[in-house]
Amino acid sequence: MSENKAVRKPNRYAAIIERIFFSHYEPGAREFQFARDEIVDVATQLEIVLPKNLGDLIYSFRYRYDLPESILETAEEGLEWIIEGSGQALYRFRLAKLSRIVPNEQLITVKIPDSTPEIITAYALSDEQALLAKVRYNRLIDIFLGITAYSLQNHLRTNLKGMGQLEIDEVYVGVDRHGRQFIIPVQAKGGSDKHGVVQTHQDIAFSRAKFPELLCRAVSAQFMSNDRIAMFELTVQDGEIKVVEEKHYRLVPAKEIKGEDLALYNLSGK
Repeated sequence: MSENKAVRKPNRYAAIIERIFFSHYEPGAREFQFARDEIVDVATQLEIVLPKNLGDLIYSFRYRYDLPESILETAEEGLEWIIEGSGQALYRFRLAKLSRIVPNEQLITVKIPDSTPEIITAYALSDEQALLAKVRYNRLIDIFLGITAYSLQNHLRTNLKGMGQLEIDEVYVGVDRHGRQFIIPVQAKGGSDKHGVVQTHQDIAFSRAKFPELLCRAVSAQFMSNDRIAMFELTVQDGEIKVVEEKHYRLVPAKEIKGEDLALYNLSGK
């Protein structure tokens, strides 16, 4: 995506979502619904060319960009507006506790021998795809969670009652040495993407609805600076997104892992 497009898209989307928000919002309101069709109506009123994929507008504000300042200013201190699915072609603005998950720069970075095929590295089309591939080929889910995991499906799109359409970047299933089995929804986050309570909540809700006998462990992976990958295990507690575990990894040629690295890992693993 070019720099110009990256600037234009949020501004165009912001005008639409702002008009929709204030056509429903009343002071003191804590939640309200709106329909997908309103995007088309508002775009026509504002003489804005719609994106081919209407869902991209909602996706952008749920996971990537901040809502317009005029909307943010209506939220009470310590709260933020989130957009949830509310059924088929329906969405809901709701006030939720402010949640910001960012990598902890104080954690050590663990070097892992890089098993990514070079041809995959050469032709990966986006940050998200590249990240999912690196996680998959280097078995980072197994390493991070301490179980044996297998990729079941990526870019899963489905509908869930009460939530409408949802998308999960990748779904793994796993098993541990006790025979316990797991369902592992994985989010892939580029540098500008944000971890949000909406996606974590929907990932967990999907897992429990579709695989009720499996234990759910929701994971998010994020690119960091210096070729690092942050791995989070997330959960939702009292409506807030919480970090269960966080680790940082760097994929390197095996010869770059020195004796002093192994000595450090031996100590930290005790």
